Amino acid sequence: MAANGRVNAAAHNKAFYTKTNAGTQYLNMAREQTFTITELAREFDLTPRAIRYYEDQGLISPERAGQNRVYSKRDRTRLKLTLRGRRLGLSLAEIRELIDLYDVSHDQRTQLSKFLAVLAARRAALEQQREDIEAVLTEIVSLEQRAHELLGDQAARKKNLAKR
Repeated sequence: MAANGRVNAAAHNKAFYTKTNAGTQYLNMAREQTFTITELAREFDLTPRAIRYYEDQGLISPERAGQNRVYSKRDRTRLKLTLRGRRLGLSLAEIRELIDLYDVSHDQRTQLSKFLAVLAARRAALEQQREDIEAVLTEIVSLEQRAHELLGDQAARKKNLAKR
């Protein structure tokens, strides 16, 4: 523990610590690697506020060391999966449901079946969006051609009037 009361992340990751009247003692015992919010924010190019938001949404649940959040490997993995889900365009509710399957069941069939269903729905939505975009682009091309034709007709009329 540093003098300012904050957890020294490097020491926290390597050993248990106990507070005594003589100061902080470090016990050399194996400990699961942990991360600070700053470390995760830097690693995943997020703001600490975004990480706290995912915590508020129940996607991650760090332990506390005083006022500080201490994230486990599990939290880091859940954050990574959350970001992957966001990239795929999944809602936070869908992401939470998929991630929670891993906590509840060790049956990968259930997890993978649900994941495939979510991916199929997402694919269908994206394919529909692509069709909609292609239809709008076709309409834009048609409108542009018509506008150019009208401009061409107006330019030709102006030339005819100028010749008179």
